[in-house]
Amino acid sequence: MTEAVQRTAAMADGPLESLVQLALDLRWSWHHTSDELWRRLEPELWDLTQNAWVILQTVSQQKLKATLEQPAMMQLLEELIAERRSAIESPGWFRQTHADSPLTCVAYFSMEFMLSEALPIYSGGLGNVAGDQLKAASDLDIPVVGIGLLYQQGYFRQQIDAEGLQQALYPFNDPGQLPITPVRDAAGEWLRIPVVLPGFKLWIRVWQAVVGRTRLYLLDTNDPANLPSYRGITSELYPSGAEARLRQEMVLGIAGWRLLRSLGLHAEVCHMNEGHAAFAVLERAHGWMLDHKQPFDIALAVTRAGNLFTTHTPVEAGFDRFAPQLIEQYFTLYAEQALGIPLKYLLALGRQNPEDSSEPFNMAYLAIRGSCAINGVSKLHGQVSRRIFQPLFPRWPQLEVPVTAITNGVHTPSWDSAASDALWTRSCGKGRWLGSLKTLEESLRCVSDEEFWELRAVSRRELVEYTRVRLARELAARGEHPQQVAVAGQVFDSNTLTIGFARRFTAYKRPNLLLHDPERLIRILTNRDFPVQLVLAGKAHPQDFVGQQLIQQWVRFVHRPEVRPHAVFLSDHDMHLTEHLVQGVDLWLNTPRRPWEACGTSGMKVLVNGGLNISVLDGWWAEAFSPEIGWAIGDGQEHDGARDAQDANQLYQLLEERVIPEFYHRNSQGIPARWVARMKESMARLTSAFSSNRAVREYTEQHYLPAATAYLKRARSETLGAELLEWRQHLDRHWHTIRFGTLTVLQEKERFLFSAQLYLNSLPANSIQMEIFADSPTGGHPLIEVMQRGPDLVGSQNAYLYTGSVPADRPSQDFTVRVVPFHPEASVPIEASHILWQR
Repeated sequence: MTEAVQRTAAMADGPLESLVQLALDLRWSWHHTSDELWRRLEPELWDLTQNAWVILQTVSQQKLKATLEQPAMMQLLEELIAERRSAIESPGWFRQTHADSPLTCVAYFSMEFMLSEALPIYSGGLGNVAGDQLKAASDLDIPVVGIGLLYQQGYFRQQIDAEGLQQALYPFNDPGQLPITPVRDAAGEWLRIPVVLPGFKLWIRVWQAVVGRTRLYLLDTNDPANLPSYRGITSELYPSGAEARLRQEMVLGIAGWRLLRSLGLHAEVCHMNEGHAAFAVLERAHGWMLDHKQPFDIALAVTRAGNLFTTHTPVEAGFDRFAPQLIEQYFTLYAEQALGIPLKYLLALGRQNPEDSSEPFNMAYLAIRGSCAINGVSKLHGQVSRRIFQPLFPRWPQLEVPVTAITNGVHTPSWDSAASDALWTRSCGKGRWLGSLKTLEESLRCVSDEEFWELRAVSRRELVEYTRVRLARELAARGEHPQQVAVAGQVFDSNTLTIGFARRFTAYKRPNLLLHDPERLIRILTNRDFPVQLVLAGKAHPQDFVGQQLIQQWVRFVHRPEVRPHAVFLSDHDMHLTEHLVQGVDLWLNTPRRPWEACGTSGMKVLVNGGLNISVLDGWWAEAFSPEIGWAIGDGQEHDGARDAQDANQLYQLLEERVIPEFYHRNSQGIPARWVARMKESMARLTSAFSSNRAVREYTEQHYLPAATAYLKRARSETLGAELLEWRQHLDRHWHTIRFGTLTVLQEKERFLFSAQLYLNSLPANSIQMEIFADSPTGGHPLIEVMQRGPDLVGSQNAYLYTGSVPADRPSQDFTVRVVPFHPEASVPIEASHILWQR
């Protein structure tokens, strides 16, 4: 029995048990009512770790009991337990709004989750989205469970050496110090999921993290029964090497779905947050095969109706691909023995051209071919994704490639400061993020300019203090001279315009755009009348040497004597640091090369705290920007690196001529009225619009509920799965035989009347649909009018006359007719991508 287990067992009674319940529920990471409790127990450790579970593992039993004997602390604990129980048991938005819904469980698969620094199993944006959506699901009472991996090391920790070079460190994640517990079966045994790898059975242990109303299940290969090389499969997040990545993704997708079955969770919806989890498509079908004694083709036809694929990748080269030989090594037995299909069939699911034996296996293609819905993570990214995936839907217009968009959002309670929370509570109420958000904008507009500006002043002052302490600690740890450490404790001024930039350092994000002209930047920072201070942070992947050079350039710049008081680079960008930055900066800078930022959420985090954005028109900012709420860089078009100098010059001009003067132009009360007006518009209009509350409600109503209904309809029917399979196979065999006959177009008053002959040969008439089609003159959605099937053509078998009409508001040559697959229960073109154009 481990020490952590022993201590937990010892606390399994009365008030101590209540403390354990609180500490193991990550809800405390965004409901800060319990902060004072943990701080009283161990103030320094709490400030450094923000890990309630570590506090309980560290503090002596004697101190715990002594603290709880204090009437005030006992009353606080009782209030916290009562508040937690009420929050979990009271029906939330989903149960109130969709009480009769068939949706009982959404399984949310992600390679990483950013929930708290107490559980460091994340890298960046993907984990941020997953963690914030899981928290929002808890707030809204949506039945979601998360499936992820428990990393022994996780993503690397960063240290900057004396030369400004990034050093990657991999401290061990001790499970006993993490707010997780083993999942046990009905007999009390630790739940372990078996997966057969070449020549060996892999055992996968299961842990759980409590996230309010939701649960996150974490898969761990560090089981003593495994070979040493297999124990490390879940050691590191995003390891280098294709085989290591394939093993991880097998654990996530295959063992993840088996875990659901072991827990008795019958998820109607499988949400794959990126293609890493696409093997869940196969295992979900396998489970249905076992339950219903049906072949793989029918199982896939049934289960794909409940699968949703969210892509976050803005370039085609960004998807995980595996060599055919690697798939053959790991999946031959699985395909033949579990799925009952030849390996060639499985490989075809991950290829653009199933007949090309040399084409790598693409995880995004598998996710698409195993789903009935796909979405990008911003409106612009939806457009980019339709372009990327168009080769899978040949001859379909790009606008009809079946990729929708739900723009990401951030979990505002996780990112707001105490001062911000107080302002929002006064104006909008304590439960403001738990419902539809309809009244927030109007309520926030009633807040006075004085309150808005006081929020900024307090938040900036707290960031300055944090920056001084953290920078001094970093310099001391690096062995800098004590005088330099002492100077670090004096950097920055709490009255100075503060700009923040914290991202992954890689070339497409252009983190050094602001450094394009160092001397000009120095003049901006050191202006005597209108000074600016800059705080930066970010990591580069250990294999991204260009990104590491970009970090070094910034570190060398901020170490210049004239720059030191005005700019700092803080190492080891993590969730704690991010919280302080987004709460304290006045202006958030983002400079990606369009359209490589799928969405971006860092700039969303400053909204709730009154921070403003200056960013390239990419990702979320392309749809959020308007001149009265922030500033835009670039012309909103795609360019290569040749435009970097122009964008840098525009950025400098914006800062010099508009941003900085607006911040320092004060009224008689010392308030920058125009700046505050911009703050108010940004907070009121954008905070709720770019929250995970809004995003998760959209996922629920646009995807989860329809997917659950569609899946259950197929699953409960004894014939629908086979019928859909037969329909698609018939299309595959006979589509090439259909042809158009004569097309006539007549004008009658204000409408064009279309008549088209169609020879279907062996294809049933009810398996297709003929449509009149025209592109939109404004670039929006095309005009599509379904034509009606009329009489048989005389003397021909299975040939018909189709008729339809459209407004005669443009030349008839703008219109054409086409034939597409049709089935009342199918999603076209994702389930059948055939199409035939008359011209």
